[in-house]
Amino acid sequence: MLTHSVKRGEFTLKSGAKSSWFLDTKQTACRPDGIVLVAEALLEILPAEATAIGGLTMGADPVAFGVAAVAATKGRMLRSFSVRKEAKDHGVTGRLAGALQPDDVVVIVEDTTTRGTSLLEAVEVVQAFGATVMLASVIVDRGTTCADLCSAAGVDYQPLLTATDLGFDPGT
Repeated sequence: MLTHSVKRGEFTLKSGAKSSWFLDTKQTACRPDGIVLVAEALLEILPAEATAIGGLTMGADPVAFGVAAVAATKGRMLRSFSVRKEAKDHGVTGRLAGALQPDDVVVIVEDTTTRGTSLLEAVEVVQAFGATVMLASVIVDRGTTCADLCSAAGVDYQPLLTATDLGFDPGT
């Protein structure tokens, strides 16, 4: 993670906040060795009842698709999906793309979060579709608010790593 994903310099985060470090977690999640490690870690915390995994595109895509693929090699079948940022008005319309079904028990994932708003947006879209969200997780939580947002939404939250785990102050 530290080798490929942590960048130092001056950055503006999605929230508009300034930071001296940035996580480009896709640099880990899009490498074969990286996604296998991420998948193994996520599979350890995924509830046995989970039937689907996904989240808001682009941050969730390599995580969800990689976990589903690695799970399949172990005999665990998880459907994967993406939540589009905007509804598509042609072809298969709406915000959902992939194999999500209304009765699925879902794990929402993301590569990195600071506030948790992308995770919660995906939770809302999936719940509106009729699926049950039972867990939300990220590779790295660099902030301090996501756990509270998930708790308020009635969703269990388990990040794989935090800013503190990487040697940084949360929310900086």
